[in-house]
Amino acid sequence: MTFPSIGPNGHNYAAHAAETGDQPPVVPILFFKHPNTVVGPNDDVVIPPGAQKVDWEVELAVVIGKRASYLVSHEEALACIAGFTISNDVSERDYQLKHSGGQWSKGKCAPTFNPMGPSLVPVEDVADPQLLRLYSTVNSEARQDSTTADMVFSVAELVRDISQYMVLDPGDVVNTGTPQGVALSGRFPYLAAGDTMAIGIEGLGEQQQRVVAQSRQSAVVLQAQA
Repeated sequence: MTFPSIGPNGHNYAAHAAETGDQPPVVPILFFKHPNTVVGPNDDVVIPPGAQKVDWEVELAVVIGKRASYLVSHEEALACIAGFTISNDVSERDYQLKHSGGQWSKGKCAPTFNPMGPSLVPVEDVADPQLLRLYSTVNSEARQDSTTADMVFSVAELVRDISQYMVLDPGDVVNTGTPQGVALSGRFPYLAAGDTMAIGIEGLGEQQQRVVAQSRQSAVVLQAQA
């Protein structure tokens, strides 16, 4: 099953906005990830030809379970959620910021740029989605370590707000932003072939990916997965 992914920008975490020199948004800002970006939690992440600024982003992913349209309250929004999983919103920052003409999707949509899983945790098994620790490492070195309490817009508010502009159907995925600690901050190098990432969220598990360069072999594998 493929999942259309919809994501507010990474500035949905206040500290992440600060590390990039921007102010937190006053309304949720949306971008799209193509369904074929979704791969398994431990599949390779493939660097596109010529890409120089591939970045990691641990995110809480919200899986929609009931059609959401023109929702009024946070309670209605929460009732439309089937559960939660982990997303690595892999991004190519030059494609995102220099090639996209003011929108971000060119930097978000390369194949393999949305590892998801390892499991879907039912909404009733998550006591409070705003109190989850999330973290990432690259080559076993700490990168991100924060909690969903730092979100500018809560999970419920994101789903409610998005429903005012588009219909969310069962199986749709809403990525909810990433905390501080990414390469875009300037504190860490961007990903390179041979790197390994670990992405985790408290209570939801952990995923791991190897970073590989685009090659004829990887292109054949991607075509087979399509």
